Amino acid sequence: MAFEVFDATKMTTTTATSGAAQLLSVMGASAKLEGKFEISDSIHVECEVGGEMSVGGKLVIGQSGTVHADVHTVDAVIMGQYEGNLVATGDVEITATGRVTGNIETDSLVIAKGGFFNGNVVKIRESSGAAAGPRPLYSLDERRLAASR
Repeated sequence: MAFEVFDATKMTTTTATSGAAQLLSVMGASAKLEGKFEISDSIHVECEVGGEMSVGGKLVIGQSGTVHADVHTVDAVIMGQYEGNLVATGDVEITATGRVTGNIETDSLVIAKGGFFNGNVVKIRESSGAAAGPRPLYSLDERRLAASR
């Protein structure tokens, strides 16, 4: 198990390694980060971040975190504030304290009671098939009949 702590002007960066999963945590009530970030693992944000983010694992925006960025990630859990365009190949969860303004492209979106979302949602698998033309519509009864044959 490896553990590093960097503390400079109320900003703490923590990396914990336990087996296969790594979680980078960026915290600080007055910390503000701006730029293009490429994180190969997961990240937990408890400060203000702006720009662009590419996350190879899970993005967790904590209750005191604010992100104004275009994000590409696998999974996202939003407990704080997020504004921008989010593309997640896995799951997106907006918790009861989460506030999201922007567009989300994902296969799975869960909004807890009390969570706020203002924007558009596009299902990833449907967006890739849209170029091939409209898909046929079937009623459940037609599908059941076809499956029983």
